[in-house]
Amino acid sequence: MDNDGGWLCQKRRYLRSASGFDEMEQGFDVVWNAMISGYVRHGYFCEAFEIFRRMLSLKLPLDEFTYTSVLSACANAGLYRHGKAVHARIIRDDPNFNPDSALPVENILVTLYSRCGKIDIAKHVFDGIRKKDPVSWNALLSGYVNCGRINDARAIFEHMPRENQLPWMVMISGLVQDGLPEEALKLFNRMRVENVDPCDYTYAGTFSACGDIGALEHGRQHHGQLIGRGYESSNSAGNALMTMYAKCGAIEEAHLVFLEMSNVDSVSWNSIIAAFGHHGHGDDAIALFEGMLKENIYPDRLTFLTVLTACNHAGLVDEGIQYFDSMQHHYGISPGEDHYARLIDLLGRAGRIEEAKDVIESMPFIPGPSIWESVLSGCRTHRNMELAIYAAEQLFKMIPKHHGSYVLLSNTYASFGLWEDVARVRKLMRDRGVKKEPGCSWIEVENKVHVFLVNETVHPEAEKAYNFLEMLGAKMRKLGYVPDTRFVLQDVETERKEYVLSTHSEKLAVAFGLLKLPVGATVRVLKNLRICGDCHSAMIFMSMSTRRDIVVRDGKRFHHFKDGECSCGNYW
Repeated sequence: MDNDGGWLCQKRRYLRSASGFDEMEQGFDVVWNAMISGYVRHGYFCEAFEIFRRMLSLKLPLDEFTYTSVLSACANAGLYRHGKAVHARIIRDDPNFNPDSALPVENILVTLYSRCGKIDIAKHVFDGIRKKDPVSWNALLSGYVNCGRINDARAIFEHMPRENQLPWMVMISGLVQDGLPEEALKLFNRMRVENVDPCDYTYAGTFSACGDIGALEHGRQHHGQLIGRGYESSNSAGNALMTMYAKCGAIEEAHLVFLEMSNVDSVSWNSIIAAFGHHGHGDDAIALFEGMLKENIYPDRLTFLTVLTACNHAGLVDEGIQYFDSMQHHYGISPGEDHYARLIDLLGRAGRIEEAKDVIESMPFIPGPSIWESVLSGCRTHRNMELAIYAAEQLFKMIPKHHGSYVLLSNTYASFGLWEDVARVRKLMRDRGVKKEPGCSWIEVENKVHVFLVNETVHPEAEKAYNFLEMLGAKMRKLGYVPDTRFVLQDVETERKEYVLSTHSEKLAVAFGLLKLPVGATVRVLKNLRICGDCHSAMIFMSMSTRRDIVVRDGKRFHHFKDGECSCGNYW
């Protein structure tokens, strides 16, 4: 935020122009204002500020238009110190400034400080505005949302004018960003009750909310409303809609949205490549990437991240290495830690641990948590205990409160039957106040999202789900299913292990879906953690015995179970 000088040096250029503007030593102030405004609109914030400095040196008159434009430049570029200096000049050194025309300047000051992370200063400026208008309120609301202070945003929202769609759009987006998608959808319904028409950006927020909780039917309904209001050509809504369908397990519908979009941009391409990658269709994701290049859409660092993820989920090791190498050699994009983490995870999960170690040693920076998490995950899969312990030790130093590192190490010990070491890791978690995230799965049935926890007893129909699982288990065993007790990460008796496996949340959610959804309907379940090996095997047999398609989105990727197979090819 405060690296103003470096930013100005990067964009500094001569302000000479053929129009003769530079020859005007005392030109009309409206021309100077127009030049500043024009530079700001086109993103040339350095040039805008240079003209402002020249106006000061020539002692030209400044007005609210001058200040609004130059403060807008500071806000958009994050130039906190420069903006603060302009603010100080307004207060101390400009007796000609008319307080009656100060509102636009005060509004942009609220935006400036909030965008620079100085939300308390923004609130102080806001409180000093004598005649607040909707722009004033929206500036502060956006500031609280962008700073993650959602409770303050709620309070402002309830006290501000809400006749137009902007505050609703900002608040819905903020709730989604803050991990409150259900609350965002409730607010959208309230918006409709209060007869405020949503815009395409509002629908983009609701699509994101539906995708986060897997509310496919809600998303489809909002899709219909979007078309009815004539917003189907909106890129922001279309990109969010595509991602919503993909997150809900409807990859075919996501692809159809992409094909029907009238103007696809780099965000659209990145989104559809990521969608196919997370669904395990690595070859399709690569084909889309090649199609993107043919359309002369230049790939960015996010594009390569999605391609590497697609290769990772499909086990396309050589292809992933090739694309990683091409980032810098062909496109001049330096790989970041996230790109290295994907490559190391790709190598580790393929059992090529030594190559992964070589990549770590060749990195131009010290490996961070994401790198060691990838190493630890690969060690667990391929049972490399020595390296797993070393990777875990690095993670404990870097992120001592992150539960995932402890769980991965504990599970690695458990896979070797080292129960004393498992107990030691769990004690370490207790001593450090680290809590494991409980397994949780959810499913949408009849426009309502039903949540199941591991060893569920609270859901009103949990007993029916358990009974159905027991009945279905007999059919599954006849087809060859055998519970894999290696995935019971507790030191309990063999008989107890099979019961522990039967209480996993994804099994209960799928059973509930099979009971409640219409015959033949696809069962779509979302899970917060990675699906375990036994549940993965069980889903294959559940799909076979019921002749139903089952889709599970776990914490890493999608699994489509159909005809005795999974889309991941048992590579996850």
